[in-house]
Amino acid sequence: MTNVADMGNAMGDALGDPSVDARAAADAAGLTNPANVAVRNLTIRLGANTVIENLDLDVRAGEFVVLLGPSGCGKSTLLHSIAGLIDVSDGSIEIAGEDMTWADPKDRRIALVFQSYALYPTMSVERNLSFALRINGTPKAEIARRVARASEMLQLGPLLKRKPAQLSGGQRQRVAIGRAIVREADVFLFDEPLSNLDAKLRTELRRELKQLHQRLGATMIYVTHDQVEAMTLATRMAVMRGGVIQQFGTPAEVYARPDNLFVATFLGTPAMNLLKGTLETRDGSVEFCTAHWRLDVSAYPFKSAPAQGLPCVLGVRAEDVRVGEGLAQQAKVSLVEPMGNHRVVWLDYHGEQVASIDQSKTPVGVGDSVAFSFDAAHASLFDDAGGARL
Repeated sequence: MTNVADMGNAMGDALGDPSVDARAAADAAGLTNPANVAVRNLTIRLGANTVIENLDLDVRAGEFVVLLGPSGCGKSTLLHSIAGLIDVSDGSIEIAGEDMTWADPKDRRIALVFQSYALYPTMSVERNLSFALRINGTPKAEIARRVARASEMLQLGPLLKRKPAQLSGGQRQRVAIGRAIVREADVFLFDEPLSNLDAKLRTELRRELKQLHQRLGATMIYVTHDQVEAMTLATRMAVMRGGVIQQFGTPAEVYARPDNLFVATFLGTPAMNLLKGTLETRDGSVEFCTAHWRLDVSAYPFKSAPAQGLPCVLGVRAEDVRVGEGLAQQAKVSLVEPMGNHRVVWLDYHGEQVASIDQSKTPVGVGDSVAFSFDAAHASLFDDAGGARL
């Protein structure tokens, strides 16, 4: 099983502007320059329902931006509005500095890959790849060049004469992606393209998409509800809820420093441990206090000085809960989940369930009493009332 914590740490810190490298990659691949996308004060109403209201989003040229959130949060609606498939109620959408709010989809210089493959069943792979170009009157030599290049990138050469019914699910999705590549668009849009595939194929195509982005240097916007996809693919990720972007940043930033309780609990497997308590100042130190213990959080980067006795929630990732002898607290083991290279040890601490990602080989069984502690250096604190990061 993939450890989301390891992925988040591997992403590194905040990323600089990738546009220079993106343009170099695009030139090498024979593409037009990647385009930035700017969404300003976007509002979308479907009937009496306001799906998105006053939303802003800036996607830099060459970025791989992932829109992440639960079903119904508005991420696909936002993507479809950028594609021109949904009319906006208010606000604007710019692509490469040009107002595209009311432009037809064909004029937006975008390519869209859907969740369903949407291949023509009676056409060969080669004909599927070239269909849009043939309809647009692209010269035959140019069509052949583009199809050959996309086929090479996606390893479709041996499949060009086959029809979709003769392909596996992963091969069909490669064809759908290839159909977008041949358009040589300024922006590529992906609407949960891997959700119909099994876990092994998703992993393989996720890696191929990452490598494809590196080769093309193109601007890509990708919708998913899968946090592993988001963490591994994104240059930056926007976590959405109820039509509102809760946080927009690199995977490492969002994972390590969530802006609110929703983001904190939506990312991570298992979810972030949460304990309620108060903040107390004593002898110049700030401590998080519960009825059973105190944790020094003086080094925590508070946005403003906390009030004495402020009710709050302490959040600690499972990998930052240490289990072993000589540690501060005692708890009973309630469950052990083997995960191959690690295990998740669930602790019952005065009725609270605390998860620890443990990579030790020390035998641990249900009912055992073990010592544990939290790594305060990687803790998060949230306001108990509103859930915002302190």
